[in-house]
Amino acid sequence: MTDASGTVFTNQPSVQTSDDASGYYTPGAPLVDAKAPTGPIATRWTNRKFENRLVNPANRRKLTVIIVGTGLAGGSAAATLGEAGYNVKSFCYQDSPRRAHSIAAQGGINAAKNYKEDGDSTHRLFYDTVKGGDYRSRESNVYRLAEVSANIIDQCVAQGVPFAREYGGLLDNRSFGGVQVSRTFYARGQTGQQLLIGAYQALERQVAAGTVTTYTRHEMLDLVMVDGKARGIIARDMVTGAIETHTADVVVLASGGYGNVFYLSTNAMGCNVTAAWRAHRKGAYMANPCYTQIHPTCIPVSGEHQSKLTLMSESLRNDGRIWVPKNKEDCDKDPRDIPEEDRDYYLERIYPSFGNLVPRDIASRQAKNMCDEGRGVGPMVGDFRRGVYLDFADAIARLGKAGIEEKYDNLLDMYERITGENPYEVPMRIYPAVHYVMGGLWVDYDLQSNVPGLFVTGEANFSDHGANRLGASALMQGLADGYFVLPNTIREYLADGPFETVTEDHPEVVAAHEAVQARIERFLSINGERSADSYHKELGHLMWEYCGMERTAEGLRKAIDGIRELKRDFWSNLKVLGTADSLNQSLEKAGRVADFLELGELMCIDALNRRESCGGHFRGESQTEDGEALRIDEEFAYVAAWEFASAHENDPNEPQVSMGTPVLHKEDLLYTAIEMKQRSYK
Repeated sequence: MTDASGTVFTNQPSVQTSDDASGYYTPGAPLVDAKAPTGPIATRWTNRKFENRLVNPANRRKLTVIIVGTGLAGGSAAATLGEAGYNVKSFCYQDSPRRAHSIAAQGGINAAKNYKEDGDSTHRLFYDTVKGGDYRSRESNVYRLAEVSANIIDQCVAQGVPFAREYGGLLDNRSFGGVQVSRTFYARGQTGQQLLIGAYQALERQVAAGTVTTYTRHEMLDLVMVDGKARGIIARDMVTGAIETHTADVVVLASGGYGNVFYLSTNAMGCNVTAAWRAHRKGAYMANPCYTQIHPTCIPVSGEHQSKLTLMSESLRNDGRIWVPKNKEDCDKDPRDIPEEDRDYYLERIYPSFGNLVPRDIASRQAKNMCDEGRGVGPMVGDFRRGVYLDFADAIARLGKAGIEEKYDNLLDMYERITGENPYEVPMRIYPAVHYVMGGLWVDYDLQSNVPGLFVTGEANFSDHGANRLGASALMQGLADGYFVLPNTIREYLADGPFETVTEDHPEVVAAHEAVQARIERFLSINGERSADSYHKELGHLMWEYCGMERTAEGLRKAIDGIRELKRDFWSNLKVLGTADSLNQSLEKAGRVADFLELGELMCIDALNRRESCGGHFRGESQTEDGEALRIDEEFAYVAAWEFASAHENDPNEPQVSMGTPVLHKEDLLYTAIEMKQRSYK
């Protein structure tokens, strides 16, 4: 296919013929990324940086940028824009920017440095990322990510990030799932923490210089729109309860992902969707919300009492071998008593080329399959055993215990502290858990949403990972967006400034403030009998059961009905203790769960509409004869961008509560540099 400009595409626009979600949504106008570059893929980002207008230093001092979130994407963006001379307001709900959830990342960060001389390159990282995302990401965005990846490592080394080094002093690399080269830089199992400290130091330098002002323990509760543009936020001081208005010339959301919609996940307990969802309610499209990544190496659920799951770095799959007993009757035996010939190293058996290093979605699904067959290990939880073995015996025999300690000791120590089992002596038990989301607010090539003046970075946007994220690519995207992409794209928008000042008494600002106040009063006035946590847990059960590792049309319809019923009960039977004018975690949780309920419904509708399997989205109706994901490119090679539709005209007294039928806009995914193929890691 060739377009009017002469660009040759390797695929055709998709035409959807199935419609499992008929009646649940309204078709909308097609969506086109007007900022998408053309020309040779290797020069698109270089040309765009040159084409974007500049903002002279004197004008930068007159412009204010609000950044919500202080993780790798938000912290690095605030530091970089502050260094450039803009006035930056940085918001986080934690008591310090250093407590952002990026700190919990363990395994590493990808970069196409090819230090191992094993065939890596910018193009190979680009290809691996598009393939790993099951050909559901934009090629221009992914190539840019791969291109700037090498700069990230140089930046972080200059900041003093203590990456692991080889004996000769060179930076070390290891492999991660979905690739056959070593491109992952790491700081033992603390990579996220060390990278965040680097970004935090850069941020604090700008705080001292006076270009960045930080607002800790502040939660964004709404987006301020003036004349159709994002011009600020409404935030609650979580200590005093004060509702504050903050205006600016542009707003950047770097508020992370929404995996906690499942209740049990590897995310920090405070991670939520409220900032992004409030922007969605103000018109920002939510793209591919059903794309959820299940991480294959987490400590298994131990019972109903849990409210949090613990991640074990995917890097453990470099040296650990994953297996289950061949015979069901061996599942309750001590694994050390099961002879080698009675062990099924199923990833090595099914995927000989990649073995234990298959992508996360495949490793997770196969672990579920083993347990569904009745060959899971560990204690019974509910009806079956939820666990498979991750065994370091061979690696210890090959490298010695000291060699394994040098690579993974902090991770294995954490495992022992949580489970009481010594992984040097007994195989670890792991099971998949909700970890990351590839969906998020829709953005164009410049990282701007469809709402003018609203930019979205890191996990909060949808743009780089398609339907599945490769391990160690989250940190890469966060720092790429914050240090190198956003500073070069936001200036095209800010070049039209200085803008007219928006004051707190502007009618649209006042209306946003009053809406937030009314919503809080509504939570406090219901005075029912159930806690927000109880609703969250019930929502999580519905999401995991029907919109988790495998989805079916029947199950998704059940989930939608269940969520709608749960939402009705929430708004009539919620109990929020305390008052609004003080620290009140019950009130905070109520607002977050209300947004999760609406998000969960949209995720199920999106999953119902996409009658194909791709990456982290596995529809039971769409699989190959041997149980692998079956994509349907001729129908679904598009980005699903959902527009919020309010139903308040039918419920005039509850505009904060009601949600109408969402509108689906499709952005075609067309490729020029690669050909779409069914993924194979065998």
